[in-house]
Amino acid sequence: MFHYTIALYPGDGIGIDVTAEAVKVMRAAERRFGFRLDMTEFTWGHRYWRETGQVAPDDYLDTLKSFDAIFLGAVGDPKNLPDHVTLVPLIRLRQAFDQYVCLRPAQLLPGVATPLANKQPGDIDILVVRENSEGEYVDAGGFFKPLQDDEVALQTSIHTRKGVERILRFSFEQARKRRKHLTLATKSNAFKYGMVMWDRVLAQVAPDYPDVQCDKCHIDALCMNFVRQPEFYDVVAGSNLFGDILSDLGGAIVGSLGLAPSANINPERRYPSLFEPVHGSAPDIAGKGIANPIAAIRSAAMMLDWLGQPAAAQAVESAVAANLAEGRVRTPDLGGRNTTVEVGDDIAARI
Repeated sequence: MFHYTIALYPGDGIGIDVTAEAVKVMRAAERRFGFRLDMTEFTWGHRYWRETGQVAPDDYLDTLKSFDAIFLGAVGDPKNLPDHVTLVPLIRLRQAFDQYVCLRPAQLLPGVATPLANKQPGDIDILVVRENSEGEYVDAGGFFKPLQDDEVALQTSIHTRKGVERILRFSFEQARKRRKHLTLATKSNAFKYGMVMWDRVLAQVAPDYPDVQCDKCHIDALCMNFVRQPEFYDVVAGSNLFGDILSDLGGAIVGSLGLAPSANINPERRYPSLFEPVHGSAPDIAGKGIANPIAAIRSAAMMLDWLGQPAAAQAVESAVAANLAEGRVRTPDLGGRNTTVEVGDDIAARI
């Protein structure tokens, strides 16, 4: 029997709610396909901060590195703790464990309405590949004269050739498995160093993938085109910030951010990878039983696939697809009246 160790980091807000449903579905897959998941839960986040004054313990990276994978619900409780404090452990984890690939698929599935006109299931199938370890989210900057009238804030993004090349090569490989089209999100007309290097590395790497059509588009125009003609896009590669923005927009155009999964991957498997829904902690609806658990459940499917259980992953995705197509059990964000738990129960039962 295959045996995997999973660190559960439910976090804050609805992260706690949706993680419980993802675990329920993973247990159903575990029973059907005969593998074993040993899950250890950590109450890090705002709950831990209330008790200790820290979002996570000092040795949390040492604690996590022995696991096969990490499952995160969501983090953030901005009324009590600023997001830039709550997110520090997550960003540091992505960087320390070299999870330089963030995969964020956006698919319009049967039974789900899109806010876009004249789009049908199958018209939108985009994979955003986000560089996840450097770029705009590197902690490079500071304040001068903080809170004074002449305060200065410096924020510097850092892009390395190694980082850019490896994420572009990964993106080309993903495009080869799909529809053989890669688009780079750039802004080299304004960022004449970092984004110009991205453009240059794309031009140097592209000849190694002659079977893949590639182009580039400025991030502002690309956001517009995600709305105007999303069917044009297959794999879209972007920097840390650009990939983050595009994946949120991707969730919106396929019906709900509550459907959008993601994976933070160390492709070389030297460190555990992390899986999480794209959505945030939504503390305003936490505990009300109305959060959509499907993004978390689909993130769990991505984790099962990464661990080497593709049949289980496909069963989870098929159960989600059947739930959505039937349209009988769904949360309010999709126009339904069911609870988070009822949606989790329905999907688990289908497995």
